[in-house]
Amino acid sequence: MLWSYKRSSFKTFFRSMWLAGALVCAVLPTAAFAETEALSQANANILWTLLAAFLVMFMQAGFAMVETGFTRAKNAGNILMKNVMDFGVGAIAFFFLGFGLMFGLDAGGFIGTSGFSLAGITPTTASGQWTFTFWFFQSVFCATSATIISGGVAERTKFSSYLIVSLLVSSFIYPISGHWCWGSLWLGDSGAGWLEGLGFVDFAGSTVVHSVGGWIALAGAIVLGPRIGKYAPDGKAKAIPGHNIPLAALGVFILWFGWFGFNPGSTTTADGTIGYIAVNTSLAACAGSIGAMIMAWLKFGKPDTSMTLNGVLAGLVAITAGCYEVSPVGSIIIGFMAGFLVVLSVEFIDKVLHIDDPVGAVSVHGVCGAFGTLMVGLFAAPGYGSSLGLFYGGSASLLLVQLLGVAVVGAWAFGTGLVMFKIIKGLFGLRVSEVEELKGLDISEHGSESYNGFQIFTTE
Repeated sequence: MLWSYKRSSFKTFFRSMWLAGALVCAVLPTAAFAETEALSQANANILWTLLAAFLVMFMQAGFAMVETGFTRAKNAGNILMKNVMDFGVGAIAFFFLGFGLMFGLDAGGFIGTSGFSLAGITPTTASGQWTFTFWFFQSVFCATSATIISGGVAERTKFSSYLIVSLLVSSFIYPISGHWCWGSLWLGDSGAGWLEGLGFVDFAGSTVVHSVGGWIALAGAIVLGPRIGKYAPDGKAKAIPGHNIPLAALGVFILWFGWFGFNPGSTTTADGTIGYIAVNTSLAACAGSIGAMIMAWLKFGKPDTSMTLNGVLAGLVAITAGCYEVSPVGSIIIGFMAGFLVVLSVEFIDKVLHIDDPVGAVSVHGVCGAFGTLMVGLFAAPGYGSSLGLFYGGSASLLLVQLLGVAVVGAWAFGTGLVMFKIIKGLFGLRVSEVEELKGLDISEHGSESYNGFQIFTTE
């Protein structure tokens, strides 16, 4: 009897131990798998975001080629220097000041108040590794906004004064309005800006990045005045052709390629949405080229090359706000209309307003950026992002918020840009002398020619 009891106890004991062991063996791998999966996802997010940032950084080359090709040979080196230093000066300024103003803890929806000590972040922690990755991704966006200005003020701006412009835009003007729209992207709701809180949608920066650069370029072009020979005594606009359209075309293709980092990369997450964002991005660019070609053909009697190239960029800029929110069909419509719009805008700014914008920066980035942001309020489709446009049964509130965001950010960028350029003009001078402009900025500002052995300036 006693033996039977002990044997029963031993069996119960071993059965309990077996069940406990089985439970441990079942739970531990599950927990370990979950932890490994989370780590893998975090590493994938870092890898994807960095890859996208590398593509966006390469867009600096695209901007340099477009602006160089659309301007005269005697200023090629100056254009290249400005694009290099937009990133060189801008990234440092964004590291020490701009990032904190844009993504730090929110103060009344207006400005960030932390994040100014990134040099003290530990790179061995998961949060530190992500912070460095996020900073780098955002720094190339900041450089994009700053370098847009270069084209609008090309061929007549003092290089030293332009460096001040680049510094101020990257450290202050761009980050402040950026905080209003994207403040929560680093710290979550604690960093949210006021436009973001109202539901303003600008997924990858039609307004935050492109319109800001475009409106500051407009302010600079107004303060500088037109290039010598741009307008006849009777006010009629005269074309000043770019010296290398193939180079400009190469720049457009580089920008098109880089935009697949700009838009899909703005997920900062390696997930399936990057596929349809890339589709929307490319379709809008294709439609933009068609729209601009048709509009130029109708208006000028020929399918103008430079207008068609700007049509590609117009489509890309316009879809940047809604690439996550609209359907492929919507992206085609938005890109096509942007292509039409950019041709009309270039003509209006040049011939009616008499503002000299050598590369069409204001039209491509300012006008089409604003247009694309507004189109989110109409074309945001069900089943894509988190918003619903008016054409799909949504309310007018989204469109009104989009309109408010476009207006407020535009007023901020243009207003602060106007003040900045006027102050720099008064303190340091903004425009080169007439002799220096006629010779070309390569020689007068940098002491060398970009095309050695070719006479690309007048000696008279």
